[in-house]
Amino acid sequence: MIWAEQRPGDWDTSGVTDHALRYFDDYPPGASYDCGSFSVSEAEIISFATQFDPQPFHVDPGAAARGPFGGLIASGWHTAALVMRQIVEHYLSAEASLGSPGLDEMRWPEPVRPGDTLRVRVTAVEARRSASKPDRGILKSLIEAVNQDDRTVMRATAINFLRVRPDPDS
Repeated sequence: MIWAEQRPGDWDTSGVTDHALRYFDDYPPGASYDCGSFSVSEAEIISFATQFDPQPFHVDPGAAARGPFGGLIASGWHTAALVMRQIVEHYLSAEASLGSPGLDEMRWPEPVRPGDTLRVRVTAVEARRSASKPDRGILKSLIEAVNQDDRTVMRATAINFLRVRPDPDS
């Protein structure tokens, strides 16, 4: 079956997300969602960076110790990918998510180091129905990841397209 032909009622999302069916209407501005936490190991940092961002401070602990951060740090793209996994599992709804046109902003104000445990929180900032496509809404969210010391290691503003709740009489 082609994804575009599926209807929300046909999707089994139990293995994708940890929340009930959620549509555009269920993301009120101001609501914050805890998206859980995860830890980052040195091996994961080096593995990701070796493939995608092979700068010395991401892949070589010796060079990193002599570098600008005083030790190995995760690539910001690695951090973003790990945060995205949490968002998919705990915030975005598989039955309603229609993708994203992009981010308005992404920042990594503090480095992520081996052994750090990051907590992810997403806050719905703005929500509006699409004028041209009434079956969906546009959601702007603030994404924040903080480490075990409550220091923000990533902040982003994302835009998502989400299906509105289907009319039960349709």
